[in-house]
Amino acid sequence: MPDDTPHEDRPEAAPGTGRPATGRTVPAPSRPADDDDEETAADAAPRKGEPAPNEPAAEAEPDDEPQLDDEALAPSGALRPEEIEEPTGERDPATGTPVRLPAAADAVEQVEPEPGAPDPAHDVEQRRREAGVDHRFPFGRPGQPFGRAHPFVFGFTAALGVITAWMLVRAATNAKSVIVMIVVAMFLAVGLNPAVERLRRFGLPRGAAVAAVFFAVILFFAGFVASLVKPVSEQVTNLRENIPDYVNQLQHNDRLAEWDKRYGLLERAEKTVNSDGFQNQLTDIATGIGNVAVNGIFQTITILILTLYFMSSLPQIKTFFYKLAPRSRRARVALLGDEILDRIGGYVAGQFTIAFIAGVCSFVFLSVLGVKYALALALIVAVTDLIPLIGATIGAVVVCLVAFLTGDVTKLIVCAIFYLIYQQVENYVVYPRVMKRTVDVQPAVTIVAALIGGTLLGVVGALLAIPTAAAISLLVREVVIPRQETL
Repeated sequence: MPDDTPHEDRPEAAPGTGRPATGRTVPAPSRPADDDDEETAADAAPRKGEPAPNEPAAEAEPDDEPQLDDEALAPSGALRPEEIEEPTGERDPATGTPVRLPAAADAVEQVEPEPGAPDPAHDVEQRRREAGVDHRFPFGRPGQPFGRAHPFVFGFTAALGVITAWMLVRAATNAKSVIVMIVVAMFLAVGLNPAVERLRRFGLPRGAAVAAVFFAVILFFAGFVASLVKPVSEQVTNLRENIPDYVNQLQHNDRLAEWDKRYGLLERAEKTVNSDGFQNQLTDIATGIGNVAVNGIFQTITILILTLYFMSSLPQIKTFFYKLAPRSRRARVALLGDEILDRIGGYVAGQFTIAFIAGVCSFVFLSVLGVKYALALALIVAVTDLIPLIGATIGAVVVCLVAFLTGDVTKLIVCAIFYLIYQQVENYVVYPRVMKRTVDVQPAVTIVAALIGGTLLGVVGALLAIPTAAAISLLVREVVIPRQETL
């Protein structure tokens, strides 16, 4: 019976046959020719797996697979890499070199083992069939990768994270001194930046303004050290000259003679001094003092150099950190960052102002009272007054001790009364007015922050605690509280 199906709905007939194709033809890959002669010969000669001219193409069965020569197979059943045919037409996006990719027809699907099939451990052909060996995967198709929820992946990732965190903590602990120096230098650079900006308003370029401010800082440190050299050298000289007199007074002291008869103090002291352990202890103490002095000088010079670099490149540093924020929030981050830096600068300026007032008042008072080394003691009071909470007390104790040693009990009492009154005026009049304009932190927060910072990092922590508290309070007021109001 003739077929009345329209011509458009009929299946296409395979070339050279009169019936529809029931499968696909799998052409074997051909190696590209190496020269012109081989290309000509390859064009003229029929390729393997393709019908010759004027000959009908053979019908491909659905289960036909590409036939591979035995030479292209390893004894294990895998394809030899040097025998892989790779067609051209693609390029590596990283290097731009041509890449040969396998033809789509060369893919061999991985099949499940049938019941009664031979064991792939003994049968090479079954091994190749089950593994899905083709020109793209000469050793078979890889399995599915592990998911993130796989216990092995989760455990390995967690262990790697713990090891990385531990190594970072170890590195930060070992580099603690360097990190502290960097933080202090950045703190000083930010604190001195308002002075640089003020000089720039007078028409100075940034380089000249930074040089002027840094030169002023160097002069302050040099003057502080120079003021201490003279009194220290004089006291050491006086001590060396008066040692025989002190020994003579001790020998003729009636009370000490009575204690010596009762407890044998001089004999014990002589044995202790002449012992080897005492000499070794003195040597260790002297070596430790020398190491501390050398380390202090080195750290001071390092901080000053880092401060100079940070001051000169502070705009670039700010821009770099602002660019780390997303573009949609960069403007707000920049505004908040500028406000935080301004508060840190205001805090440093306020502390220097308070220290300057304390130093001037101390110098005037000690000069009127007639205490020796008034300038050196005033500089000590100014430097120690930079330390929150306890700095002013430390300076007052040093001044009272020197006044007693170089004078009498009356000067000691007068100095104690003066500094007791001055500290009350500074704590309740000067400090609140200066810091309210620059930092805007509540007194209770200031005390808590100074205590926590001093416990964590000592004097450096106490210095950095108040501006850190000011920055945190600003972020809480401008970021956290508005976000909570929208929830």
